[in-house]
Amino acid sequence: MLCACGGGASADVVPTVNASGIALTVTAVRTDLRSPWGLAFLPDGSALITEKAGTLQRWTPAGNTLSAITGLPPVNSSGQGGLLDVAVGPSVASDARVYWSYSEPGSGNEAGLSGTAVARGRLVGSTLQNVEVIYRQVPKVSGTGHYGSRLAFAPDGNLFVTLGERQQDDPAHPGSANAQNVNKSLGKVVRIAPDGSTPAGNPALGGLPQLWSLGHRNPQGAAIHPDSGDLWLNEHGPQGGDELNHVRAGANYGWPLRSYGCPYGSPIGTACRVGGGIHAPTYTEPVSTWVPTSVAPAGLLFVSSDKFPEWRGHALMGSLAGQALWRIQLNGDTEVARERLLANLGERIRDVRQGPDGWLYLLTDSGKLLRVTR
Repeated sequence: MLCACGGGASADVVPTVNASGIALTVTAVRTDLRSPWGLAFLPDGSALITEKAGTLQRWTPAGNTLSAITGLPPVNSSGQGGLLDVAVGPSVASDARVYWSYSEPGSGNEAGLSGTAVARGRLVGSTLQNVEVIYRQVPKVSGTGHYGSRLAFAPDGNLFVTLGERQQDDPAHPGSANAQNVNKSLGKVVRIAPDGSTPAGNPALGGLPQLWSLGHRNPQGAAIHPDSGDLWLNEHGPQGGDELNHVRAGANYGWPLRSYGCPYGSPIGTACRVGGGIHAPTYTEPVSTWVPTSVAPAGLLFVSSDKFPEWRGHALMGSLAGQALWRIQLNGDTEVARERLLANLGERIRDVRQGPDGWLYLLTDSGKLLRVTR
């Protein structure tokens, strides 16, 4: 059991868990976070942690302290919205720029609506300066779900942003599919330059120039493969049908026309799969799926640490409903094996990151920062 000892700054250790011959030890570093969502390490070894209600915290390992960062714009924290992912810019050592995604409330004729937005600012001490919004999902819509919202910098310095379809797409009415509409960024991945401009090399999809891929439902995990430099993401299916996808320029991943999941409330089985389930040849097949019910995938990571050489190149994926960390072994675009780890914790794992010390760090919806060692 983990306990909230020490007023939130904790060093409680979970008994070791054997996984693929590796004895894992989980230590609760902090237990006092408030609905944490995203985690990013800074060059000095400290880390930025977003809290859904709108606070950005800086965790400093030396002394195990938390300090709030000021200067963020307001967020709409209703439902699944709020302050979401955070990423460190590729030139942070020289310009101190960090990036974050959030659910931005509408104003004027968009009052009452919201949409995923991405902002950046210079982190100076405990304040964000020169804050600017560099991307806004279009259009803003009603509802408080499926913001997507993971950020991943590619090796070329450009930024991928995953965008959910905001629960606007119903498989029963495929003719109104926003995730298939190239004039909207609902249910898409976009690729932008660090200043928000459109870089060269984006696919010509005949609509918005920032679009990279389409047909996504709610992608809440994104990672760059350490060898290929390609983007991968995971996304929530409906009732089952969660996916791990290798994201390629211009590819269409099928939602809401294809899914290995079923409409909510369907009998458990395969007959109810959306569009029959099979994506190819019209749409791109997922590399992995979770059926018949959803594990609700979250943060995604490819292991490159020498602390876990047996897992190099393997994907690690948090899960919410599944309350576990999944390890997926890949051979190219083929799943070789997968394993459900840390299920004994009973935690909704929201994000997973590799620290500068080579160990794994997890955020949980219950407010914990966990360190995984061996």
